[in-house]
Amino acid sequence: MKNKFYIFIAMMGALALASCSTIDDDLSGCDNNYELDYELRLVTNLTTELRTELQTELNTEADLKIAAALRSYLMNIFTDYARDVNLSFYDTKGDSIRLEHFTDYIYDNRATYTLNLPKRQYMHLAVANVADNQLVGIGTDDYCHTAQLITTNSGYTTTPDTIGCHTTGLFTARQPMEVLDSVNQTFNVHLYMANCAACLVVDTIDSGIEDIRVFTTGFASAFNICDSTFLFNATPPVVRTTKITDGEKGSHLAFCSVNFPSKPAATAHGASRDKQTRLVIDINNPFVKTVNEDSPWKLDVYVKTANGSITRTELFVNQELHAGEVKVLKAKITPNGAATLNGGKNNVGVNITLNWNSAGEYNPVL
Repeated sequence: MKNKFYIFIAMMGALALASCSTIDDDLSGCDNNYELDYELRLVTNLTTELRTELQTELNTEADLKIAAALRSYLMNIFTDYARDVNLSFYDTKGDSIRLEHFTDYIYDNRATYTLNLPKRQYMHLAVANVADNQLVGIGTDDYCHTAQLITTNSGYTTTPDTIGCHTTGLFTARQPMEVLDSVNQTFNVHLYMANCAACLVVDTIDSGIEDIRVFTTGFASAFNICDSTFLFNATPPVVRTTKITDGEKGSHLAFCSVNFPSKPAATAHGASRDKQTRLVIDINNPFVKTVNEDSPWKLDVYVKTANGSITRTELFVNQELHAGEVKVLKAKITPNGAATLNGGKNNVGVNITLNWNSAGEYNPVL
């Protein structure tokens, strides 16, 4: 992926007046604080990725309005500028405590700062677009190896086992930096996207249904910023999607989930998941693994039909969803409430339960 910020830090060679004693009392020659010209620049092709996915999956005349509405919603996530930046510089010895910290709102694709840092080795962590994300925050970042992006308490909905969607595209970076004495230097730091989006577009024409709720699951719950790894709960959180309409009483609706990436694809029957092209559901064959054991992530579609019954459609996606990616699925809702995929997707398994009963599972309010 070419989805990244570019940060350029140029060593100017000018001595700063401030003492470095507040940063490292043990550093010899610490009177040599250097004034750094710090330039942040956003370079991204995420709009191209978004446009390609929408044009591929929503390519009929009937899709035009909902595609435009979905694009408008996702452009707030896959943006071409940084709202805010959070920059931390950590010691590389001992417990890696944070030495310097800078935050700013820029609302632009570039910004320039003058930073005063003494010569020494640092681990630099950078985060963008987290301050205005209502569901994700930075946790325990006083030390380098404990800094994480985590779901905040406000991220949980009134139903205890579900969380909401991310509200901004999140970008992070990590890079060792050594500020040398009396040497001109340039540091290039790339910020990569840490979240992604999964969308289901449904056509409800002639279905007569009363309501639809869509949830996704299988995604990470947190992200370690320093080592760029995602953390997964034993039971992944259920994400409540955002419902998107075309602004009219049309037959097309979109349900979008913005979240951390999916869990890694499991190994099935000794073969790598990425070499498999189709999931087969056979409830009569006990020797076939159930789809939810193999699929990296899935969507649960709950439809209330005209007669008041609820139909549950499980869409098991046999393809990892990576950071910076957008995945769009398209389905037709039938009068019995089933969601049938359009286009014959061969990487999605479907399990439909008519007159669904929660049987102790999550029961959406319809």
